[in-house]
Amino acid sequence: MRDDAIPTIQLPNGAEVPALGQGTWNMGENPTEAKREIASLRTGLDLGMTLIDTAEMYAEGGAEKIVGEAIQGRRDEVFLVSKVYPWNASRKGTIEACERSLSRLGTDRIDLYLLHWRGDHRLADTVEAFEALKTSGKIGAWGVSNFDMDDMEELLTVPAGRNVAANQVLYNLSRRGVEYEMLPWCQERQIPLMAYSPIEQGRILHHPELIRIAKAYQATPAQVALAFLLERDGVIVIPKTSSAARAAENRDAVSLDITDEDWAVLDAAFPPPARKRPLEML
Repeated sequence: MRDDAIPTIQLPNGAEVPALGQGTWNMGENPTEAKREIASLRTGLDLGMTLIDTAEMYAEGGAEKIVGEAIQGRRDEVFLVSKVYPWNASRKGTIEACERSLSRLGTDRIDLYLLHWRGDHRLADTVEAFEALKTSGKIGAWGVSNFDMDDMEELLTVPAGRNVAANQVLYNLSRRGVEYEMLPWCQERQIPLMAYSPIEQGRILHHPELIRIAKAYQATPAQVALAFLLERDGVIVIPKTSSAARAAENRDAVSLDITDEDWAVLDAAFPPPARKRPLEML
C-alpha cells in the first residue's frame, strides 16, 4: 500500500505535524524489550510517522530514554511530545520536570509539552511555566491531556491560556464521547485533539463487524480503527507498538478508502454519543 502520504495537521503555532504518529506508553519497562522498542520507533520514523509521544510518567522516565535512543542522530526529523505529571506542574516544578525530561531524551527542546492531567496546582502557574519554557526555547508549544470541557473552558480564561496547542484524550471507536462536544469545540478553535489508545489497547479488535469490514478491504481491524480516527479533521492519532512490522501496518492505515456505507455500519456497531458524557480516561 503506502502510496498515500500521511496527512498533516497544523498546530496553532504554525507547526505542521503528521496526523499519524507513535505512542510509547509501557515502553521502557522491560530492559529486554529495549532494542525492539527502539527498532519499532525508528521504523516508524522511516515511514513518516515522525511525531513521537511520550511522558515522564511512562516507566518513570524509562520511555523517554527509549525515545532518546531512537531519535539519536535524527532529532531534526522528529516532532517530540512529552508530558509533565500534575503534581510536578507548579511554576517551578514544571520547569524542573522539563529539564529532567530533556536530559532523558538527550535533546535541548521538546516540540510540544503537555500537562498530563488536571491536578491541584493552579492552571495559571502551569501556564506561566509553559510560557517561560517557550521563551527560553526549551519547548516549542504547550498543551494539555485528559482535559474535559469545563477544564478547557477554564484554561482559556487564564493569562496566555489561549496558547494551548492540543488536548490529548482517550478516543477510539469504542470511546466516542468526545464527539458530542469536545471535538467540534476544538475544531472550531483549531486546537488539535490527540487520540491516545486508538485501538483500545487491542480490546476492540475482536469485534465481528470490525473484522468483517477489515476483511472486505484486505486490511486488519487495527488499520480500520486507525482509519476511523484519521477521517476526523484535527485529530492526531498515536498508536503504540513495539513491533516494527506492526508500525508498518499502522502506517498503511492512511491508504484505506472506506465507503460511506461501511462507515455507517461501523456507526451502528460503535454508536456515536447521543448526549454529553464525562471524559473517559485510561
